[in-house]
Amino acid sequence: MPLIDSTAAGTGRVAIVTGASRGIGRAVAERLAADGLAVVVDYARDASAAEETVTAITAAGGTAIAVQADVADDDAVAALFGRAQEEYGGVDVVVNSAGRLALSPIADLDLNVLDAMHRTNIRGTFVVAREAARRLRAGGSFVGLSTSVVGTQLPSYGAYAASKGAVEAMTLILARELRGRDITVNTVAPGPTATDLFLDGKTDEQVETLAKAPPLERLGTPEDIARVVAFLVGPEGHWINGQILRANGGMV
Repeated sequence: MPLIDSTAAGTGRVAIVTGASRGIGRAVAERLAADGLAVVVDYARDASAAEETVTAITAAGGTAIAVQADVADDDAVAALFGRAQEEYGGVDVVVNSAGRLALSPIADLDLNVLDAMHRTNIRGTFVVAREAARRLRAGGSFVGLSTSVVGTQLPSYGAYAASKGAVEAMTLILARELRGRDITVNTVAPGPTATDLFLDGKTDEQVETLAKAPPLERLGTPEDIARVVAFLVGPEGHWINGQILRANGGMV
């Protein structure tokens, strides 16, 4: 498995962040590293982008390695967690940021696109959550990523919202299944956030309309979402468990 090494870690807390080569995942990885966690940067294909994340973390004085793993591949995910165990001694935080987005009216959606999106968004979340449930240490946290479109229900987002609705459905169930282990499980559901995934294929007019939707009248940033995740996995957020947190600037 391709591996990009950096500075060796100490004995502090350890995080795995999937989809951490870009967008929200990268912002989360950098924020958790700034908070003192050693971070395993998971990526699916873009090794150079993952290396950029690791370089940014280490240049700021943090600790990180990058490991390639398709989140829907259970053997690869087990190896990802195994590498975190081998390198840093265990896992305390798992943030599953890896995801796919495809927009289409339901009547027109290519079912191959549907299957690929659901493989990453539903199966991938389940595989990562399952491994987290087996491996997280006491005091740890699992955070999934959904979307506020589950609530706003905009046209053309039907398949995507359905896949993220599945993520939300798992959240409280997993929190209850981990009773007695001092592990929290939450999901963050961003609103319109200025990432490549969000901006791809949208006109300037569409972006402007979505930016005006929240009462704060702007797009979110990956750093906005990273701050929410950092709170949930830190000591101040440890009483929050089994929740869906809609980080969207006030959208319905």
